[in-house]
Amino acid sequence: MTLKSVVLDTNVFVAAARSRNGASFALLAALRLNRFRLLVSVPLFLEYEAVLKRPEQLAAGQRNPAMVDAFLDALAIRAVPVHMFFLWRPQLRDAADEMVLETALNGRADALVTFNVNDFDAAAKFALPVHTPAAFLQLLNQGEN
Repeated sequence: MTLKSVVLDTNVFVAAARSRNGASFALLAALRLNRFRLLVSVPLFLEYEAVLKRPEQLAAGQRNPAMVDAFLDALAIRAVPVHMFFLWRPQLRDAADEMVLETALNGRADALVTFNVNDFDAAAKFALPVHTPAAFLQLLNQGEN
């Protein structure tokens, strides 16, 4: 079985930082076990950092900036870098989501995972599946059986 190459939207990391009980946290555990490959671009990785270091996110996850840095360092080791050769803008209603879609397209991702599936309806034009964390986790689990 070949590993799926996946782009995770920032909201997946936010949810994982806030709770260890959900599908988002389980996806990070699956990433640590090499059950899929995480694709990231520099702009997307910088967004992960900026959002996870917001004061409200640090407080909600009971973390400090050094803890976020350690997490991001570990994430960078596992991540596959994507170089942005083509910009596909505008495709989406929310300009902030464009870099997520562009990372997936430039990295030839097998899927994009987000809580905002409806915001990525343009992904269908590129035959890019968009899943919620729970739905993608279910696909991963089905693939092992």
